[in-house]
Amino acid sequence: MAKEDSGRKLLADNRRARFNYTISESIECGIELHGTEVKSMKSGKFSFSDAYAIVKNDELWLVGFHISPYPMGNLFNHDPDRPRKLLVHKQEIKRLKRKSEERGLTLVPLNFYLKRGMVKLEIGVGQGKKLYDKRESIKSRELQRDAQREIRDRY
Repeated sequence: MAKEDSGRKLLADNRRARFNYTISESIECGIELHGTEVKSMKSGKFSFSDAYAIVKNDELWLVGFHISPYPMGNLFNHDPDRPRKLLVHKQEIKRLKRKSEERGLTLVPLNFYLKRGMVKLEIGVGQGKKLYDKRESIKSRELQRDAQREIRDRY
């Protein structure tokens, strides 16, 4: 769990989303969580590899997001795979709905972090990459790594 400069404590980063999607923009959202879900999130017991956001009834929902039950929660534990409401301004929801319907873009979670004690989420508007785009990004990443290795070995 790395600490960032802006008072945010990073809980998890979705590096796979940046590999599979071309992210055009991102927005910060709050998540509506129940009591034991917050404790599970703070301890890192969650998975969002298949998660995505949808707009339903003029509300933004996070689907496919799994939060493991809190071990000490007993009777008050939550449903691990329930859809969770995202807290965003109404104008942003309308704009995201237009983008996702018209252009076929997807809303994917990029990272989860704590900000002033609250769990926040960064949602990215992304378009799926083709196979040749993925190969190109792998190639550029390897070239960058080789260049850094050469610089390091030279000095």
